[in-house]
Amino acid sequence: MKGSAIEATSNHRKEEKKLQLKFDLHSYTLIVALIVIAVIFGVLTDGEFLSSRNLSNLFMQMSVISILAIGMTLVIIAGHIDLSVGSVVGLTGGIAAILQVWYGWGTVPVILIAIMVGAFIGLWQGWWVAYRNVPAFIVTLGGMLVFRGILIGISNGETVAPLDNSFEAIGNSYLPYVIGYILAAIGIILLFVSVERNRKKRKALGLTLSPKISHYGKTTLYSFCILVLVYMLNRYYGVPIPMLIVVLLAMIFVFIAVKTPFGRYIYAIGGNIEAAALSGINIKRVVLAVFVLMGILSAIAGIILTSRLNAATVSSGEMYELDAIAACVIGGTSLMGGRGNIVGAIVGALIMSSIDNGMSMMNIETFWQYIVKGLILIIAVWADISSKSKAS
Repeated sequence: MKGSAIEATSNHRKEEKKLQLKFDLHSYTLIVALIVIAVIFGVLTDGEFLSSRNLSNLFMQMSVISILAIGMTLVIIAGHIDLSVGSVVGLTGGIAAILQVWYGWGTVPVILIAIMVGAFIGLWQGWWVAYRNVPAFIVTLGGMLVFRGILIGISNGETVAPLDNSFEAIGNSYLPYVIGYILAAIGIILLFVSVERNRKKRKALGLTLSPKISHYGKTTLYSFCILVLVYMLNRYYGVPIPMLIVVLLAMIFVFIAVKTPFGRYIYAIGGNIEAAALSGINIKRVVLAVFVLMGILSAIAGIILTSRLNAATVSSGEMYELDAIAACVIGGTSLMGGRGNIVGAIVGALIMSSIDNGMSMMNIETFWQYIVKGLILIIAVWADISSKSKAS
């Protein structure tokens, strides 16, 4: 018995090392991909791609897709998909604009109403998926059409603009330089504290520890990148508020996914729904909650997009579901469910936005941008399936 226990522990540690190596390899691949994209577009645009102004615009542009990718990661991990997020972005942003421009509502009430609408949409779709067993693909495909139709109907097909300055400031304002550096310093301190706590926890549990130079070396590199990024952004107007919103939401949802029972339930359901049911997880309630969170995040994305454009149009959010799903898959989220991480999805969103931004700066026609993004999605899914096949 003792020998079996030792062998089981040894096998567990080997499996853990293998998973960690695979995760690190994928992380390094994403970083290398970002560097390659930056170098290519930097050369082709005579350095303009890496200018402070363009980096600021890039992070503004990626904010909406990043927020959608956070929610989409949870949906996909749970073994589902949401094709309606683009239409929900357009509808919630449209409702906010209509209430403010046509009916004179204040900024705070219209934001609250938009988020409540997003939550209700998520509740409605989640109910069909969780309690009526209709495939999420069908429910959200129908929702994509329904919500776009509602937007066209309530707006009479018109562009609704302009919004109040307070609403416009949400997606177009920046942090003061000093506050940007203070937040960067706080973020760096939290990174080192987190690494130290994780090392102590793993040591207490008897798990293997990487050399200190490896852990703290990577953290130092991340800290240096944060400082350089804040410096570059401060050379323009400062850290964009939408970027700060993305960071805050990422921190919240990473905590939910990694540190709470609810997050573990999502992974369990996506990994093996039968085992999750036998372990006592209320699958219907968890799936419903995941779609509600997706609706809320779609509404926040809709508010930021409408604020950035200072207008709501019937085409707002079109094809955003493609970018969100592609960002998740590029970031390492498996379309089979049970595997993925939010930070990777945000990096995936940055990669997609960088490609969009770079091709636009080079005046490459729009149809080529669609072709490139579609090919990237296919290749990313193929890589995911191939890696899963090799693992099995």
